[in-house]
Amino acid sequence: MAAVDGLIREHMDSPVPVIPALADHLIAGSGKRLRPLLTVSAARMAGARDGACRKLAAAVEFIHTATLLHDDVVDSSELRRGKVAAHLIWGAPSSVLVGDFLFARAFELMVGAGSMAALEILARASRVIAEGEVLQLTRAHDMDLSQEVYLEIIQAKTAELFAAAAECGAVSAGAPPERCRALRRYGMDLGVAFQLVDDALDYSSDSATLGKNAGDDFREGKATLPLLLAMARTGSAEREFWVRTVDRREQTDGDFQRACELMRQTGALQATLDLAGGYAQSAKAALGDFPAGAWRMALYDLADFAVSRNA
Repeated sequence: MAAVDGLIREHMDSPVPVIPALADHLIAGSGKRLRPLLTVSAARMAGARDGACRKLAAAVEFIHTATLLHDDVVDSSELRRGKVAAHLIWGAPSSVLVGDFLFARAFELMVGAGSMAALEILARASRVIAEGEVLQLTRAHDMDLSQEVYLEIIQAKTAELFAAAAECGAVSAGAPPERCRALRRYGMDLGVAFQLVDDALDYSSDSATLGKNAGDDFREGKATLPLLLAMARTGSAEREFWVRTVDRREQTDGDFQRACELMRQTGALQATLDLAGGYAQSAKAALGDFPAGAWRMALYDLADFAVSRNA
């Protein structure tokens, strides 16, 4: 991972000063580097011995960072990874354009890795992520959103990059198709579990721990699973509260705390975490045919971490 970080820093460089400054503001933060770690682990478990997976891992982190820069502009976020969001320092236009720069760098790294199949996987993932973000935007504040559509959204906007990160690592290692598919399944289920926990933490953690403002999803009226379950389980008794705060977004002091309490009372938060745990177990099961060893154990541990973290 130190070698991957070296590649990331090398490819952030640009003669335009605002580009490395803005990129470093986000990339040098407290990011978990889960996605590039997934690429390296999948490649090594599949038998890779060369450095191609490092370039793909750096590309994956650039794709992820680019989407964060764009998302923070779309959502008007104030914090990211414990720091002031980049668009509040450099402005929205610079954030969007530096995100574009990182996408371009990602594709340069993919080409440098020398795997056309891996390039295709990550190119497709970039398209699917964008589709997921647009779908979420068009269904924001939808109080009748089904759990099925919600899962479709998070599979596209979050889990697809986890799946692609694992799959491209396996492909670059020359793994047989069935093992590439198994690692893609692992990544997809891991990504869903990760996002489910993220959505629950927005209502159960605090800003200092999260590195971003707790309650942002509620304030933006995002229809995440904890909110959908709480609305369904409180029924007509709290209908007006949810319409006012989520649909019309007419929120007052204390509304977020009340929403959190309703989620705890109805078991919506625990149900979300339980579902995440199921996906984490499914992810681990996808690795059953791989030989035991340090890399498989690392991926098992990664699935456990995804559902036990508090940030």
